[in-house]
Amino acid sequence: MYKPSYELLKKYADVLVKFALRSWEGTKKNDVIFVQIPECAKSFYLPLQESILESWAHPIFEYIPDGVARHFFENADDHQLLFYPSYYLHGKVKQMTHVISIIADADMHHLKWIDPKKISNRMISRKPYIERRVKKENDGKMTWTAALYWTSAMAKEAWISLEEYRKQIINACFLDKKDPIKKRKGIMTEINSLKNKLDKLKIEYLHIKWEDVDLKIKIWKNRQRLGGWWRNIPSFEIFTSPDWRWTEGWIKLNQPLYRYGQMIKWIKLKFDKWIVVHFEADQNWEVFEQMLKIPNMNKLWEFSLTDSRFSRITKFMAETLYDENVGWKYGNTHIALGKSFDECYVWDIKKLNKNIKNKIWLNESAEHVDIISTTNRTVTATLADWKKKVIYKDGKFTL
Repeated sequence: MYKPSYELLKKYADVLVKFALRSWEGTKKNDVIFVQIPECAKSFYLPLQESILESWAHPIFEYIPDGVARHFFENADDHQLLFYPSYYLHGKVKQMTHVISIIADADMHHLKWIDPKKISNRMISRKPYIERRVKKENDGKMTWTAALYWTSAMAKEAWISLEEYRKQIINACFLDKKDPIKKRKGIMTEINSLKNKLDKLKIEYLHIKWEDVDLKIKIWKNRQRLGGWWRNIPSFEIFTSPDWRWTEGWIKLNQPLYRYGQMIKWIKLKFDKWIVVHFEADQNWEVFEQMLKIPNMNKLWEFSLTDSRFSRITKFMAETLYDENVGWKYGNTHIALGKSFDECYVWDIKKLNKNIKNKIWLNESAEHVDIISTTNRTVTATLADWKKKVIYKDGKFTL
């Protein structure tokens, strides 16, 4: 059985701890780093701890045994599902400076037979915790990063070998390079240059068109694009949170969505008067239906494009973190329902509160669900002077 070398995992850990956190400066002495890591990624535990300790920071690990989530949902009653441990969750937010989330699954379908309503209600009950985290992040007092670890179950779900799955992660994170941080900074500089060009265009509307999409989205004047320097490891996308009030049209998305331990295939959404009025899915549509019942989940809160020239991800990975950054022939397009990104607000996000968010159409939903397509798209922007410009075609930005 293959066991990754400690040196490789330490290099990976350094990318997360010494680069991705604190807005790409890395951690500092006396930072408190909360690490969520599942049992199936156990080999990554010690390299992460070593990297944190080398930075003179303080690690706090949440080690999650495989299978415990299913056991909880199978045995908890409604009162236990909705219990909110405020002292613990609020104390955690108060003390931690950073969060590292390691994504790994020993069983991709371990929640398959759990009622989706139970899972969504549990997530809704955690909304105050999410709000406190967002507030601390907006105040500049906390950062986070997320990264993927390879398992046999995840490779099997993606229909590739474990070796190929692992290779995709190594390539995407530049772990095959002597200095992955330096290489990533170079790619980020190029993506950030594109992002800045998009911001300078002063885009009012986007029209996404192809045989499987005809969708119009309003960007609005107080939004900016994010990308390149984003905290996910890896991240090759450029995205923003649109003004949901003017979303019209329809879109099909050809990549599977994994949610609540189930796979939802071939999703089609129709927007009318800005909300999802109709959806279709070839598999597990009832899971998606339950998801749409979460407050504000029937509105579009993110639009993203990935340029195929930058991404080193060339395979379907059965995990949103990678699939939303895939760089196949046509790159990828993805949208998200649910929580918007405060960081897309062009002014001082420290001053954001619920009243202001409501006025500028930002949302604090308990969920954020990305849905992805890798088919071709032509994206035409209508600018502030009402001129039109094609900004994305055949998987590449045309700026």
